[in-house]
Amino acid sequence: MAQILVVDDEIGIRELLSEILADEGHTVWLAENAGAARKIRSEKRPDLVLLDIWMPDTDGISLLKEWSASGLLTMPVVMMSGHGTIDTAVEATRIGAADFLEKPIALQKLLATVKKGLKHEVAPAKLPLTLDAYTRSPLIKDLKKRLEQSAAKTSVLLLKSASSAIAELCARSLQAPHAPWLDLAGVSGPLSQEILQKATGGVLFVADLAALGKLQQMNLAFALERLEKINVMLICGTTKPVSALVEAGWDAVLLERVAEVWLALPQLAAHADEIPEIATLLLTQLVERSEVPNRHFAVGALNALRMHRWQGDWPELQAAVKNLALTALEDEIAAEDVQRVLQTEIEETADAPSLLPFFAQPLREARDTFERLYFEHVLRLEGGNMTRVAEKSGLERTHLYRKLKQLGIQIGRRGEE
Repeated sequence: MAQILVVDDEIGIRELLSEILADEGHTVWLAENAGAARKIRSEKRPDLVLLDIWMPDTDGISLLKEWSASGLLTMPVVMMSGHGTIDTAVEATRIGAADFLEKPIALQKLLATVKKGLKHEVAPAKLPLTLDAYTRSPLIKDLKKRLEQSAAKTSVLLLKSASSAIAELCARSLQAPHAPWLDLAGVSGPLSQEILQKATGGVLFVADLAALGKLQQMNLAFALERLEKINVMLICGTTKPVSALVEAGWDAVLLERVAEVWLALPQLAAHADEIPEIATLLLTQLVERSEVPNRHFAVGALNALRMHRWQGDWPELQAAVKNLALTALEDEIAAEDVQRVLQTEIEETADAPSLLPFFAQPLREARDTFERLYFEHVLRLEGGNMTRVAEKSGLERTHLYRKLKQLGIQIGRRGEE
């Protein structure tokens, strides 16, 4: 028989489920909230967990996310709710729940679900995605170094201009192996000393300050007073300037403390060549989190992303990547998909062929193809006169001859005059 953990804040539900499961020969442990569930999970290693969604301290979905993110979701979890919706059930399944029970729970339904759940194979826990896998990009490599350098001297770090995805990647990169992780947005009630104590030695994370309500702002202030005492690092992302948060009603003193040490993410507009690597990073994270189907970029799509002007910077790129993954009809995201999503306008004339063939080539080959077309066009325009071609292209004649030879462009007699 199995060892089953029942997590529900209603004592009547706990006792009823305990009696039914015990009569079936199972060993049953009871937890009235997420804190008690964490303790039993760490000490007893249950074979199955029946987890209520609506609880006063930390809700069941947040606890499920916490176990999943920290590699502790090694047992089947069946979610329970008296206010269940399809969306909630889908979200729970996406995070890793084995099944969903709607209250009031019928006896036969309970027993059938428990039997099915105990047969459910839990996939090996995946380590959270960090920046470590993407240090091929000099931009990401430098960002990681700056993060580590800043984190070594402070317990509070603000990431400016950071979308939620990038902020989490940065925070996960600073999280020690197997250290606790607490997402402040997942705490639905007042933050208690007990909940905060569970994050000792780990990371307290806020994906975007602008998304926090008044209660969560109070939780943030509560945590700030106790960070050093319990050895917790606070990492916050923000998509809005600090001044805008003050105007929105945030406490200026609280923001001053949060923003004392900050790191601004580099602007994408100044690092066009890094965009393919970053876009691939974002797509990988979305796939790992099961937010989008399994997709990958074609070379042409990455070149198209590189050439786009990213005025909205990191959040704009993140939104574009997610949109591409959700709306592409094939597993491979093509240049045409990028053109459709970003509404790129490419003028096509007889002398200016479509840019899509360039996007389908590696950068070096695309550059050579473009230069070949450019010089052939200018040579025709100037009737092969090398003096005027040199003036038009801005190249010294000796360098121009070398370039044409390198590109395989034949020069007639007129060009040699």
